[in-house]
Amino acid sequence: MKTTSPDRSYGGRSAPERTARRRAALVDVAITAMSESRWRSATVASLCVEAQLNKRYFYESFDDLDALARAVIDDISAEVTEAAVVAYVAALQRPQPEQARLAVDAIIGVLGTDRRKARVLLGGAAGTAAVDARRTDAIEGLTEVLIDHARTIHDVRLEADSLAQTAPAFVIGGTAQAILSWAEGALRVTREQLADDLASLWMTLGTSAAEIARTRLEESSGSSDPV
Repeated sequence: MKTTSPDRSYGGRSAPERTARRRAALVDVAITAMSESRWRSATVASLCVEAQLNKRYFYESFDDLDALARAVIDDISAEVTEAAVVAYVAALQRPQPEQARLAVDAIIGVLGTDRRKARVLLGGAAGTAAVDARRTDAIEGLTEVLIDHARTIHDVRLEADSLAQTAPAFVIGGTAQAILSWAEGALRVTREQLADDLASLWMTLGTSAAEIARTRLEESSGSSDPV
């Protein structure tokens, strides 16, 4: 009797490749549904129809709709982080303002040129509690990336000041709103101008926050000295 392997090639693609393509198709239609605020009414059946897949293929990659929603947020967040890190690493030998500009431009390349992804990750689309919670986690993760980057630039002692946490959160929030506004067409500047403007704000705010924190720490240290 001839046996068949679950990993056999079909149509020139292996079983894992076909599974990955079906997963990508489901993630893509989910991004569209979430960006159009249709997620609350979405069903496994409706998404499979949009993806042109048999319903049984949904469960080879996801347990339920919440799992798919989490995958959407995670995939977009990972894409943004990877793009920014790759751009930053490639510019390590360049001046810090140029490093920041290239990192911001890479983020814009992911989110600003696909309005669906901007809406889903940056909060421009309504979602379920699970979607909103995952989005919050993703934004916090991006904030941590920026905090780690700040450690390489400013005195590590400045982490003792509250601005070490507040400033990155402020930067991420403002950057997210600016990119979302640009993706929606409300912010009428070129991509190059947007990257330059955001990078300039990143650098200016980072430097100012470090100076304020340094002053606070010096004053605090001075006030504790014996008279």
